Amino acid sequence: MKYCVVIIDGAAGLPLAERGNKTCLELAKTPNLDAMAREGVLGLVRTVPVGMEPSSACACMSVLGYDPKLYYKGRAGIEARSLDIPLGEGEVVFRCNLVAIQDGVMRDYSAGHISSGEAKELINALNQSLGNEQIRFYPGVSYRHICKLTGSEEALSAVCTPPHDIPDKPVKDFLPHGKGSEILRELMKRSEAVLKEHPINIKRISRGDIPATSIWLFWGSGKAPEMPEFKEVYGLGAALTSGVDLLRGLARMLGIEVLDIAGVTDGLDNDYSAQANGALEALKEHDLVVMHIEAPDEAAHAGAIDDKIEAIQMVDSEVISRLRSWQSDDLRLLVLPDHPTPIKVRTHSGEPVPFMLWGEGFKANGGKRFTEMEAKSTGLFIGDGYKIMGRLVGEKGSFLSHPPTQ
Repeated sequence: MKYCVVIIDGAAGLPLAERGNKTCLELAKTPNLDAMAREGVLGLVRTVPVGMEPSSACACMSVLGYDPKLYYKGRAGIEARSLDIPLGEGEVVFRCNLVAIQDGVMRDYSAGHISSGEAKELINALNQSLGNEQIRFYPGVSYRHICKLTGSEEALSAVCTPPHDIPDKPVKDFLPHGKGSEILRELMKRSEAVLKEHPINIKRISRGDIPATSIWLFWGSGKAPEMPEFKEVYGLGAALTSGVDLLRGLARMLGIEVLDIAGVTDGLDNDYSAQANGALEALKEHDLVVMHIEAPDEAAHAGAIDDKIEAIQMVDSEVISRLRSWQSDDLRLLVLPDHPTPIKVRTHSGEPVPFMLWGEGFKANGGKRFTEMEAKSTGLFIGDGYKIMGRLVGEKGSFLSHPPTQ
């Protein structure tokens, strides 16, 4: 038996008044997902425990079969693991977005989805101007980077707001505040002068692209906690493909092989066919493969309804179709968003998401389409999201190293 997990990041959402009160999942043409929903098990799962932040870090930890209430200690540490950033005693890390602030308003949380190559040059410039033994910047993917602070553990007490939570809002109301926030605000302010006249930004402006005017620091954490490896818990060798550091970091923490597939990105330019083909090729050597697709989430953060619908449709036509017709071995499939990203709010929310289990042993339970309302209509609800991995693999392996929620 082979297993595959497809995480359609942020695909779930809320009804859109301007589109007949339908969600993007309902508006999208998804013949493959819908056919499989009629053949398999459809329901709702809570991937974000009540009271926890609805981040992909928390939600994807659940999807991979680990209880966030036990293991989630902050996002930046997970991303640092992906980038091989060492963390020692007295060192903390923060997500460091390149953003565009105009007239005191958050114009773009991603600096126009700046390319990784351009961003790397800007991060290197920040290191040269602001970096020292206590401050270090590390380039990541597109607008997502890491800032490491040594001797400033109190910064973890600061209250920080992700920039994608404040689109088109005055930033003065959302700057880091509280104990330990001074160094964060200082670095954000000092970054403006470094970035303002940088050749990369001058070129971006000349092309009509959005410049990176500042850094934005948030999601602070210390070293990511030790976690039992996936094979130890579930008895399966696994691999993962994703265009973002977060998922790659989680994979490394769990002893899951990270696949390097050309064309896999964090946005709408993702090569869905290449990602699916690479995952299926890896499935020949692994028991389980996880495919994480970021594009719907990025479109939702931008408030782009049609782009989000198109991304969902691309997943259906280029990814799900291949899984549906794969004949090499018996296959069991789990498909779900990690969390909703409603267009209306342009950020994550913590409501339960639709999930589908398909393949040998899963019998139809009345679902007709892979949508939020259809999933709700079946009456099936999994309250502890981390338990869904056990549903997929048939409770394989020993759970002794994976303590249950009390």
